[in-house]
Amino acid sequence: INNNNDEKDDIYSLQAKITTKQSLIRTLKKENTSITIINDEVNQLNELRSKLIELQKNTNDNDILEQFNRKSFDELLVRKMYVIKSFEIHNGPSGLFDYGPPACALKANVLNIWRQIFILEENMLEMECTNLTPSSVLEASGHVERFTDFMVKDDKTGECFRADKLLEDVIDNYLQSNPQLTIQEQEVHRLIQRQADAYDADELYNMLMKYNTKSPTNPQNDITRPFPFNLMFKTTIGPEGTQVGYLRPETAQGLFVNFKRLLDYNQGKMPFAAAQIGLGFRNEIAPRNGLLRVREFCMAEIEHFVDPKDKSYPKFNNIANKEVILFPADAQLGSGRTITITIGEAVASGLINNQTLGYFMARTQIFLEKIGINKLKMRFRQHLKTEMAHYAADCWDLEIKLVYGWIECVGHADRSCYDLQQHSSKTGIPLLASQRLNEPIYIDKVIVEPNKKLIGPLFKTNQKIVLQLLENLSDEALVQFKAEIETTGKSTVSDGTTSYEITKDLVSFVSENKAIHEVKFVPSVIEPSYGIGRILYSVFEHSFSQRSNDESRCVMSFKPCVAPIKVGIYRLINNIQFDPIVKQIYNVLQSNHISNKVDSSSGTVGRRYSRADELGIPFGITIDFQTLVDDSITLRERDSMEQIRLPINKLLDILIQLINESLSWSKLSQLYPLVESNNDEEDEEEAVDKPKDVVKTTTTSPTLIQHHVRAAFSRPNPAFVTSSI
Repeated sequence: INNNNDEKDDIYSLQAKITTKQSLIRTLKKENTSITIINDEVNQLNELRSKLIELQKNTNDNDILEQFNRKSFDELLVRKMYVIKSFEIHNGPSGLFDYGPPACALKANVLNIWRQIFILEENMLEMECTNLTPSSVLEASGHVERFTDFMVKDDKTGECFRADKLLEDVIDNYLQSNPQLTIQEQEVHRLIQRQADAYDADELYNMLMKYNTKSPTNPQNDITRPFPFNLMFKTTIGPEGTQVGYLRPETAQGLFVNFKRLLDYNQGKMPFAAAQIGLGFRNEIAPRNGLLRVREFCMAEIEHFVDPKDKSYPKFNNIANKEVILFPADAQLGSGRTITITIGEAVASGLINNQTLGYFMARTQIFLEKIGINKLKMRFRQHLKTEMAHYAADCWDLEIKLVYGWIECVGHADRSCYDLQQHSSKTGIPLLASQRLNEPIYIDKVIVEPNKKLIGPLFKTNQKIVLQLLENLSDEALVQFKAEIETTGKSTVSDGTTSYEITKDLVSFVSENKAIHEVKFVPSVIEPSYGIGRILYSVFEHSFSQRSNDESRCVMSFKPCVAPIKVGIYRLINNIQFDPIVKQIYNVLQSNHISNKVDSSSGTVGRRYSRADELGIPFGITIDFQTLVDDSITLRERDSMEQIRLPINKLLDILIQLINESLSWSKLSQLYPLVESNNDEEDEEEAVDKPKDVVKTTTTSPTLIQHHVRAAFSRPNPAFVTSSI
């Protein structure tokens, strides 16, 4: 285990300590704790804030962020139609985005790899469930009651604003209008800004009033006190308008309610996992930060159902040595250091609750590295106890470092048995799994015996339902049912829609020593949940760079496996002699499902290379006059800008190996001659028409080599004499 003594980790851990301390102070106030104890905690909070100010003065984190040209990055995403605002010509609402052609291809490639790594390799059961969800389902899951953010309104117009984001904006405006503030004074306000989403309603209101906050669109109007706003899109199902429904806020519920059928499909075998890729909808009050907070988003979720008493994973040893960066809860409250540790060590020490949770954390890291996320900018942050739901056993968020800070992109939660229990209790349908025992065990078991002679005439057409409900009572439910019958003389059974009253004359109970050959249980759920939109944005940002000698030349260094277009095809110049070869190469790539783009636009080949770099095309094929002589082409690699010359008949196999990463460019460049280049690729107008140097003219070669600032290319030799061959 290695402690990561990185000063930036100290900054984030101190921020987490401040959040925790604020949470403690809120709890103490609610519990009417003595003012002396509260003041002591406030003093400790102020000390933490002072430490953070000093640390931030010494860190170079801001310098690192400034190296990322946000303006050029944002312009590139729009200019190359990666991501654009939805309904742009109608000035559409915020928080909705359309993916253009390159982003669609990138997303499809990312999801394909996700399917390979998780669904295919782990034999998961994939489903596609409806987006429209009845209210009863989301009432059972708790979303109707608790899926909220704090909102304020313009006191006069009723316009709505998200309270914590309004506070952040007000503080930004305050700092901009008060440039004379010292760094220390500014940091006091920045701290409040960073903790805005941790305040309760009263604290938010007090902070908003501290900055004399008015309506952003009508500065003369006051705002209301913050109040909870449910983030789900509400609608009605059917023409009568009587059945309430919602656009789902997550994909998980469709998998939970189908558990019984999934278990049957899997022939009753446990454990197993179900997965789903689909859209979620959240009516964000104040969407912001591009793809990081939107109203419609793609998710990929896994629900791994497992015996609560056995959370081992059969393939755990395959990833036990995978190193990850962890930010444990204790460290967030104590040392403030992240640690680098293997998953095997973390599970063995109890830091990660169980093998199944650890396995999926490691597989998540492998997936993100595969698609191009910088592994040094990933960490798993454990939820503090104040963050975790009461039923959760352990939770870790995979966070990615972006210009916006550490952003949660994947959640990993051991949700215990909560979800299936909730849906079972609301519907009366037992959502149970069973496990065959190697040897039977003998227990005293209570058995309910229905009085069918009385039940039949009483319940008539519903008698089969009642008998089935009595038979399906779990051991715990049966004990409770028996106790109610014996104490009150009656109890009820329910199928979720109708309750049936059972009186003591309708049933009897016997106890017998029964051999148990299988045990029934409500499975626990291990849930990895992937925000695909956030992951795509992270790929964009981690792939973006600018040539060191020319900031106007942007590059998207997508890994070949996810690049929207794998290969660019170029003519050295637009010469009709090259057309048959271009068509030949294009057809070969198309028939082998290798995405490619033929760029026949005007301008130099170097300028076309630059356009390809902006689309993240990793490899470029150039046809020149030497191609007409010996059927060879140049192959360019985007990141190094190196080029090699190789025969056309070797091209397909090489490209396939490069794309699936079984062959590296460094290895390939040792097998074929590099075309001379200064790796500069500037002065585009110089590229073809003004050669830097020319190989000595000879009458025995049909081509000659011209060297210029971009590379070296073959040209027809005007002095070539046919008879000399």
